[in-house]
Amino acid sequence: MPNSIDFYLSKGFDSKMAKYFASGRKKIIAVKANEDFTLLLTFDNSEKRLFDMKPYLKKNTVFEQFLNYADFKRVYIDDSNCVCWDKNPNIDSENDWNNKVDVSGDVCYVDSEPYNMLS
Repeated sequence: MPNSIDFYLSKGFDSKMAKYFASGRKKIIAVKANEDFTLLLTFDNSEKRLFDMKPYLKKNTVFEQFLNYADFKRVYIDDSNCVCWDKNPNIDSENDWNNKVDVSGDVCYVDSEPYNMLS
């Protein structure tokens, strides 16, 4: 049973994250890269959400390489429910953790917008 919003606020969570955790964590079950550098995420509650990666894709950051769409579209979900990219696709990130760049599934949910296929 999840704790209350007040519990998470007392632990230092901001309001959005406290509401998310109090409602129960969601697990990403599918990810699709879009050419506009957004990610279409499907969660285990059947909800689809759109996560905009553009604010992360900056020069001189760990995400710089993924400004290239060919690299960006190699996105996947790891065993920890994170959205991930391998810097070098020829290296197994399970064996070399320095090869992986990720965003937590919780951040992906909280900072994404509901996706309506009709809009």
